[in-house]
Amino acid sequence: MSAGAGAGAASDAPARIGLEVHCQLTSLATKLFCSCPSAYRGKEPNTNVCPVCMGLPGTLPRLNRRAVEKAAMVASSLGCSTPGRIAFFRKNYFYPDLPKNFQITQLDAYGPSSVGGAGGSVDIGGGAAVRVRRVQLEEDPGRIVYGGGRGSGPRPTLVDYNRAGTALVEIVTEPDMDSPRQARRFLNVLSDAVANLGAADPSLEGAMRADGNVSVGGGPRVEVKNVGSFHDLEKALHFEIARQRSLAGRGIAVEQETRHWDQGRRVTVPARKKEADMDYRYLLEADIPPVVIGAEAAAGLAGGMPEGIAARRARYASEIGLPAQVADVLSADRFYSDLFDGARALPGGGGAGAAREIANMVTTDLMGIADTRERRDALKVTAAHLADLAGAVVSGSITRASARDALHEAARTGRPAAEIIEEKGLKVVGAGAGGGGGDLAVVVRDVLAAEKKAAEQARADPKAVNYLVGKVMAATSGRADPQQTLRLIREGLDAMGGSEGGGEG
Repeated sequence: MSAGAGAGAASDAPARIGLEVHCQLTSLATKLFCSCPSAYRGKEPNTNVCPVCMGLPGTLPRLNRRAVEKAAMVASSLGCSTPGRIAFFRKNYFYPDLPKNFQITQLDAYGPSSVGGAGGSVDIGGGAAVRVRRVQLEEDPGRIVYGGGRGSGPRPTLVDYNRAGTALVEIVTEPDMDSPRQARRFLNVLSDAVANLGAADPSLEGAMRADGNVSVGGGPRVEVKNVGSFHDLEKALHFEIARQRSLAGRGIAVEQETRHWDQGRRVTVPARKKEADMDYRYLLEADIPPVVIGAEAAAGLAGGMPEGIAARRARYASEIGLPAQVADVLSADRFYSDLFDGARALPGGGGAGAAREIANMVTTDLMGIADTRERRDALKVTAAHLADLAGAVVSGSITRASARDALHEAARTGRPAAEIIEEKGLKVVGAGAGGGGGDLAVVVRDVLAAEKKAAEQARADPKAVNYLVGKVMAATSGRADPQQTLRLIREGLDAMGGSEGGGEG
């Protein structure tokens, strides 16, 4: 084989990608083994610590029961089984962010379930699924701050232990992904799933982190760590695949190792040789007794599981008839889907028409208003606002554009929808005014008089009438009833034709 042929084969060598995802259980009030708050963000370095999470001599860990429950719920949502008895182990390795010089973790605690023959897997769309190898509960290490300190001198590397001991679940997949794009899709689906469970808020900085394991052409596996975001992980995987293919094409062996993502240079760099499980010297954690999960406790956990995203999506499509794209967007975010379901349960939100209006307001308007975490936290819209506005649109008392204006005001102030509609004068112009349309008829007459050329075009081409409808809407600030507007314009155009015909006769 020529060198060129070998290089070409290497450039096409298939890639296999597996992920190790660390998801903090941010819904917990305290850390995994002590009473320190789990909310460490924004605090002064090394102030959110205690003798237990710092591993000082003579201290004993005390297991957070809610963490075990949340981990079991995450595992169950991913198709993994919860054993009747779980234990914790010491994972021994020496790194500055580990105050105890070991990490307390589980060892293959939650494995794939054979229920239904499907096993633990995550559907990422396009006919692809990613198998889950294991889910385990463990403590987060501290955080290394590179180039920290103050002043103009050398910047040392510092360690902040505020995060140490925070509960997280590690989710390890099989190498079932063949492209960085698939890896990104898996992370997006997983992020939605844990948020839907109420176990974590992946939007928080560092709350969900992922390392990638990459091999090309069946070669050695390289782990890529120190990646700050899903977006950067996708870039890191692209680079690492290209690097390994390039080495193979030049006949250079790929070493099994751990590499870090250099954010500044957009490259992966060597960190250390990849450890094997035996290197960690797992030892049973004698200070934490095994946890027995009985049948009654397991049933309670299963009963407390919220409706899954897939089930909710199917319900929206079958019961309400929402378009697939709207159902996808709405079901993926529990915050918005809870608002939607709450509004539908109120008097104004009943009926398929009102439900579709609520869905449109949530997905096209509300999500645009609250497009950041800070704006969502400040949002004052309630299910009652959505139900009242949807009911008003369906009844014809306000237009869709007016509902959008009222929603923006409600999001900012929280005032009742009826009060906003009345104060801002958003009621439909011409609504309930009888056959003549009241004030709307006057507006239509004035528009036809001012737009004679457009009116002539509309008489010749019915599609051109949309221009005149737009002019009426602009004149009424979007408050004109669309159906009445169209009817009145057509009546006016017919009258124009009739008067011209009479003159010619």
